[in-house]
Amino acid sequence: MIGLFLGDTDFSDAVLQKIKKLNKKYFIIDFSKNNKFKKDINSHRISIGKFGKIIHLIKEKKSKKVLFAGKIAKPKFSSLRLDLKGVYYMPSILKAAKLGDAAIIKAIIKILDNENIKVISSIFFNQELTVKSGNYTKLKPNMSDSNSIKKGISYFNKLNNLDHIQAVIIKDNTILAIEDQQGTKKMLSKLNKKSEGILIKLPKKKQDLRMDLPTIGLQTLKDCKKYGLKGIVLKSKKNIFLDKVKCISFADENKIFIKII
Repeated sequence: MIGLFLGDTDFSDAVLQKIKKLNKKYFIIDFSKNNKFKKDINSHRISIGKFGKIIHLIKEKKSKKVLFAGKIAKPKFSSLRLDLKGVYYMPSILKAAKLGDAAIIKAIIKILDNENIKVISSIFFNQELTVKSGNYTKLKPNMSDSNSIKKGISYFNKLNNLDHIQAVIIKDNTILAIEDQQGTKKMLSKLNKKSEGILIKLPKKKQDLRMDLPTIGLQTLKDCKKYGLKGIVLKSKKNIFLDKVKCISFADENKIFIKII
């Protein structure tokens, strides 16, 4: 029996579909914003403040593994109703919330560890959603692009202490934009329509690979086309790449390179 902490995003859907395909027994703790999984008979809507109820459910199901998939948004702490364990653990959640959504998940993982509940990688069942190093499109980065990519990675690594940073846009060795807590899509929307930049989307140096891996999909490629980006750079085995075949085809059609380092 696998416990799934699912939030909003297509990745959470992909994980659930794979679990069903493998005929794995599962239950869902639905952390999505709008009760996304309410039609699934195995879904449980439990507030982040009800840690006692969450832990009881996991142990009642005799689950040896749980995983996190999808965005888990910061709750409105003022309106949370807490059970006893919620009261005990909430200070650590409140402290983490100041650092961003990813820090909240890290705090929850630590709580589960304290309760002897093992948290496994979000891609444990979905290894096909990662990619190995190489160029995946007909178009490849030229020498200038390669220099910009090196500059972008160097700049990106200096930002790894900021919990929410997972992407930068660079052009001609100049950083055009960095991701903030609003995410990659919002960052792209701030660019000129013909930016000719390169999107570098990587995990942080001290990234917990059990959760919050940077993700791209077809919508990311469409946004890249909209704002005139030249290419996308990802990290081998450490990015989630949804709709891979469609993305590569779209990139080829629109002369966008996809490079995995």
